[in-house]
Amino acid sequence: MVRVGALDTHVVDEGAGAPVLLLHGSGPGVSALANWRLTLPALVAAGRRTIAPDLIGFGQTVPPTDHRYTMESWVEHVVALMDVLDLDTTDLVGNSFGGALALRLAIEHPERVRRLVLMGSVGVPFEITPGLQTVWGYRASVEGMREVLDTFTYDGAGITDDLAQLRYESSIAEGADQRFAAMFPAPRQRWVDAMASHEDEVRGISAPTLLVHGRDDRVIPVATSQRLLELIPRADLHVFGQTGHWTQIERTDEFNTLLVRFLDGQG
Repeated sequence: MVRVGALDTHVVDEGAGAPVLLLHGSGPGVSALANWRLTLPALVAAGRRTIAPDLIGFGQTVPPTDHRYTMESWVEHVVALMDVLDLDTTDLVGNSFGGALALRLAIEHPERVRRLVLMGSVGVPFEITPGLQTVWGYRASVEGMREVLDTFTYDGAGITDDLAQLRYESSIAEGADQRFAAMFPAPRQRWVDAMASHEDEVRGISAPTLLVHGRDDRVIPVATSQRLLELIPRADLHVFGQTGHWTQIERTDEFNTLLVRFLDGQG
């Protein structure tokens, strides 16, 4: 646990070397470790100090009950965490909702972002998908969690009853379901809109950027990454076929290889 302002923040901090900061998505029951458990070992093995915080309201980072969830509060928290950890500059990887935060950091604090990776990222306008409605509209139950997990993947492969039970338990631990319900209440299109950055600001991003997306993503449409490719000057896009929203889990080995190569300046 790391004290960030008035908030105890849970952080996975492993390995040594050039830092890389991982920002997770916004699924129910998510935490840094759940999101990045298959990515962390690859980055540590590649000689990286790998840092993955639980963002405000997720995992073990629990704000006061009257906390108001906004993009500004999430971004400010990440910047303050970087200050506490003495991260003057870092490589930055954002997944989905975490991608929108990473995008804002690259816009507002360009001097602190060396290389940028956006995975299935929010950050430009789009009409909310039925899949994202399912994720943000989650009502705590094993069946509801199974529906969310199926939505994240291309064909539901690997989604077992045991996994649904485990993630369900995470989604209700210590009031996590109440915090999640307070983040993205209906009507939910407004939260997609709140996470979108202005196109002129996105065009100003100077960091080399890797965009990664599953072609068959039912949560965040691949068109969002295609639009970011058009806007960010130094961007490349890799699209995985027969892959949903969980590229780092559905295509673990290929994703980790791609990520390490890019961060090492080889792609």
